[in-house]
Amino acid sequence: MNSDTFAAQKYRKSKINKRQDRYNLVKFTYMKKYLFGVIILLVVIACNSKSDTEKEIAEIPVDIELVRFDKVFGQATLADLPNLKRTYPQFFPKQFHDSIWEGRLTDTLQRQLNEAVVEVFPKEGELEDGLTDLFKHIRYYYPNFFVPKVYTITSDVDYRTKVIAQDSLLVIELDTYLGADHPFYERIPLYIVKNMTPDAILSDVATAYSKRYISVPRQRSFLAQMLYFGKELYLKDLWLPSLEDAEKIGYTEEEYAWSQANEEEIWRYFVENELLYSTDAKLPSRFISPAPFSKFNLELDNESPGMIGRYIGWQIVKSFMENNDISLQELMLMEPEELFRKSKYKPKR
Repeated sequence: MNSDTFAAQKYRKSKINKRQDRYNLVKFTYMKKYLFGVIILLVVIACNSKSDTEKEIAEIPVDIELVRFDKVFGQATLADLPNLKRTYPQFFPKQFHDSIWEGRLTDTLQRQLNEAVVEVFPKEGELEDGLTDLFKHIRYYYPNFFVPKVYTITSDVDYRTKVIAQDSLLVIELDTYLGADHPFYERIPLYIVKNMTPDAILSDVATAYSKRYISVPRQRSFLAQMLYFGKELYLKDLWLPSLEDAEKIGYTEEEYAWSQANEEEIWRYFVENELLYSTDAKLPSRFISPAPFSKFNLELDNESPGMIGRYIGWQIVKSFMENNDISLQELMLMEPEELFRKSKYKPKR
């Protein structure tokens, strides 16, 4: 083969390669546009579906009666006590002597607390709107839900019972939602105070009502406890769709970001240490109960948020619902082991 023939072949091959490269580039560009279009279409479909659901929820009739008993009591005098007891007997247990209420009506600290509550919550409109939206969402998923009469009170900052939900009555202790930096909270641990804000009210109310629908696990395993709270948080996903995920679980944005970034390592720790089916009584305080941090007994403990077991349980429940066609009511009754097995959960990397 002479040099001219070789050069000609090389030239033709070069042109073919260039045409192939151009073809591949055009094909790749087309595929990118196609895939991008498919993704946009799926997002639009999902948004429209969600929008349709929210439109249905918005049409659900819910009328709220909210009584600011904190204001009523805060403005009362000793002479008003008999009438208060007749009008609001639920707040005056018979076993308590009148001297208790008389003391509260005249106590300087109590009056300061009443004033602080009115300063943070001067009007009811925003709270009423938030509760109305929450109750509509609950009724959409549970049509037999009975809308309670709502009372707001003060409770000497009893943060252990911030919300009390009964069949026809909802009590919200507004003095436990004055803001994380409020002077009344100076002696309360920071991990508790961070959720003593007005924004936490709806999440706490949702928590109180979720307990009606989630079956208490018969097992005492760590997995069962994680999934119980995972179900609770999943209900919040449905009932409070506009609430940030961090607020649903009671985390700061930084704590939630840490949980996401370390999910794989957390899960590996649970699995490798055989904690899932353990009934060790110490596990709830280490990973489930509210705490300043979770207790892996590692150097990273101080970086972690408390209740990390609830976070993992939440991810397992969400994975289950993504991979199974089942009603919400069935999910709430499902046994932990079956739920976990069918969840196909894999931690995010």
